[in-house]
Amino acid sequence: MYRVAICDDEEIQRELVKSILIALSIKTNVEFDIELFSSGEQLLSHYERNEAPFHILILDVEMGEMNGIQTARKLRSLNHLDEQIVFLTSYPEYMIESFDVITFQYLIKPIAPEILEEKIIKLYQYFQAQDKKFMVVKSGYEEVVLRYDDIIGIEAAKSLTIKSKLNIITTSQTYESKGIIADYATALRDSNFLQIHRSILINLLHVKKFASGVVLMSNGMELPIGRSKVKEVKDFYTKYMIMKVN
Repeated sequence: MYRVAICDDEEIQRELVKSILIALSIKTNVEFDIELFSSGEQLLSHYERNEAPFHILILDVEMGEMNGIQTARKLRSLNHLDEQIVFLTSYPEYMIESFDVITFQYLIKPIAPEILEEKIIKLYQYFQAQDKKFMVVKSGYEEVVLRYDDIIGIEAAKSLTIKSKLNIITTSQTYESKGIIADYATALRDSNFLQIHRSILINLLHVKKFASGVVLMSNGMELPIGRSKVKEVKDFYTKYMIMKVN
C-alpha cells in the first residue's frame, strides 16, 4: 500500500484526483491510502505532528498563502527527501522553479486521467526498483510499505494468540506483524541493521549512544544488548561509524 497526499485548495480538484487514483487501483491492484489536504499549511502540520509520512505528494501549485512549491520546499528543509512530488498547475511558468525541490513530475491542468495514471504507474515502477530502500510488511489485514530509514527497530513480542509476533517500530508508529528476527537480521544486514539481542534488531541510523549494556535509540527507547553480542555490536558499530565519516 502506498500512502498518497493530495493537496489542493479546491475540493473538486481533490476529489477528481482521488477518483483517478481509485480507478487506477481497481485496474492494477496497487493499493493507495489517500489523504486529502486543503492547504500547504495543513499538510505541513501533518508532518510537524510526526504522523506517518507519504510516498507520493500530489500538490497544486496555486494555493492560498503558501503555494505548492513553498510547501514542498519547507518539507525538503525538514529532511523529507524521499517523498515523490507531482505538481499540478494551470501555469507552466512555475516549472523551472519546481526543479529546486526535486520534482518527479509537473502536470498542466486540466488533468487527463490517462496522463496522471501513466505517471503514477511510473512512480510505482520506481518504488519497485528501489526495493533495497523499502520493505512491505503485512500488518493486520493490510500490507504497509515502509522505508528502511524510518524503521527504528524490530522486536520479537510475546503473544498468546499470535505465533512469531513482531513489533516493527518506526518513527511514526509501531506495526504488529509476524516473522523471525533472525530472518530479518540476515536480509537487512547490508542496510545498517544489526541484531543486538536474540529478540531485537536495530537500525544503526537511529542509535543515539551505547551505555551500560543498552542502546539508546532516537525515539528514547532503551534496548538491551545480549551478553553474547556485546563485542559484536561494538565492533560492528565502530565499523559503521568509520564508514559513515569516510
